[in-house]
Amino acid sequence: MAEAPTLTIRRDWPRPDAALVQAFATAPTGWVADAQGRRGALHHGIRPFTAATRILGAALPVWSRGRDNLAPYAALGFARPGDVLMIATEDDQSAAVAGDILLGMARNAGMVGLVTDGLVRDVPGMVAVGLPVFARGLSPNSPRKDGPGTIGLPITLGGVMVGPGDLVVADGDGVVIVPLAEAASVAAALAGVAAREGAMDQAVQAGACTPGWLAARLAQPDIRFLD
Repeated sequence: MAEAPTLTIRRDWPRPDAALVQAFATAPTGWVADAQGRRGALHHGIRPFTAATRILGAALPVWSRGRDNLAPYAALGFARPGDVLMIATEDDQSAAVAGDILLGMARNAGMVGLVTDGLVRDVPGMVAVGLPVFARGLSPNSPRKDGPGTIGLPITLGGVMVGPGDLVVADGDGVVIVPLAEAASVAAALAGVAAREGAMDQAVQAGACTPGWLAARLAQPDIRFLD
């Protein structure tokens, strides 16, 4: 019987074109989530560990066994400029899966950020690299480089399915994934979200104490008043 492969690698996949990516350039993550049905955000425990928080690019998904980063290092050889290194470790908390060396090489390969449900280390060095890093936490423990792992195949990260080429949008509020197949329709819906947000901002600036829709909602028969 053949042994299971140490790494399983998909070497190429579609990415969103530059115009589609640009449609999300100024959109906050909250707007992106709203534009796709109030969904897509990774678990709130995956948070930024660098001063830079804005990520906009295409997912390069990696699954790695906990306490190992052979697959993330191997993935660098298949990255394209604008990719985001997405490392799923099944929430491993035993050791860092990435540090400043891996991040620096990712930057040199043209990648624009790193997101993991595992741990990272070397914060001063990562800050110096300049790429945004989102992770579950920190640990000085270093990983092995034995595998197994996958590269370019769908993963589950932070409770969300991430496919190769999916759009990754991150800021100080968190990380949102837009499936590549839905990215054009979500981009189109962003205009409506922006208009609604703008109207609500104007209402606040004008002195509104309650949203315009609230009175009608409270007049519905499912609302009960006790006095």
